[in-house]
Amino acid sequence: MSLLLSPTTLGPLTLRNRMVMSPMTRSRAIGNIPNALMATYYGQRASAGLIITEGVAPSPNGLGYPRIPGLYSAAQTDGWKLVTVAAHAGGAKIIAQLMHTGRISHPLNMPAGARVLAPSAIAAAGQMYTDQAQMQDLPVPVEMRAADVAAAIEEYVVASRNAIAAGFDGIELHGANGYLIEQFLRPTSNQRTDGYGGSIEHRARFALEVVDAVASAIGKDKVGIRLSPYGVFNDMPLHDAMEADYAYLAEQLGARGILYVHILDHSAGGAPPVPASIKDTFRRHLPHNLILAGGYDVERAEADLAAGKADVISFAIKFLANPDLPARFKGGAALNAPDVSTLYTPGETGYTDYPTLT
Repeated sequence: MSLLLSPTTLGPLTLRNRMVMSPMTRSRAIGNIPNALMATYYGQRASAGLIITEGVAPSPNGLGYPRIPGLYSAAQTDGWKLVTVAAHAGGAKIIAQLMHTGRISHPLNMPAGARVLAPSAIAAAGQMYTDQAQMQDLPVPVEMRAADVAAAIEEYVVASRNAIAAGFDGIELHGANGYLIEQFLRPTSNQRTDGYGGSIEHRARFALEVVDAVASAIGKDKVGIRLSPYGVFNDMPLHDAMEADYAYLAEQLGARGILYVHILDHSAGGAPPVPASIKDTFRRHLPHNLILAGGYDVERAEADLAAGKADVISFAIKFLANPDLPARFKGGAALNAPDVSTLYTPGETGYTDYPTLT
């Protein structure tokens, strides 16, 4: 019997299978408000055991890309109710990924009054797409003061409460891919000299304070976090203490008893692979609530589940192009190829029009 397609539990959640739909930016939230088209998209993919949404901004300061949904207003919370109803109707559990992009943003993608913030006033290399002026250089962010750090933590709390009000089964903190939480974690983007910079105990403080604040607000069994050790996306170069840093995080997160940790290995996209020793360290501290992601096919997913390396496996672009991915895996059917030209374009094309087997 397929382990991947067998039911399981993740904390208090009962999942129909061990397949997770990974968070994937799709840029269809016009005006930053979730809509009926998005509900259709997620509802189509509700044969997953667990859906983790695209990155959702916890505040206007966290809006990095064009047409990113938020969870900081009543209109956004109401819009997400359409999505959670559709996902639950199809049998999936659904979690909102809270993504504050920090320095990976541009003022043209943000409303008036919002600011591009980061641990330190260090611009990331690269450019950002804007609807108004296309590609623009990433700006030098404003270094967060103590009040800004406290405000950002509270924004995560408010967004988490809104997520529960919208019907989500929990939230995932985006601590990967070079966004705000990871910007604090890495010494290349965090050169602070206060209690949030320097040693890993200080650089991890923001991440852990967000975890603790959100867990206090909605319950630790509704809080997950995604991490990308050895990821280099969004100008996150490696450093010598990488393994020790993430070992500290594994210990701290394991002790908190949160819903899960979601480890993303970017090696399928060209980054260095996450060493097995790091994955093993997280597994040791999280014996019942570890998600692994990164270029999985059926065979490797089944093998890692059988070896006890993870509890569930996360799939990204395969779910994007194959709404009925579990059924295709079950029957050994061919997979639709993704249309990369429509990954981030508005509208139905390349979003809700991928064919299913029936």
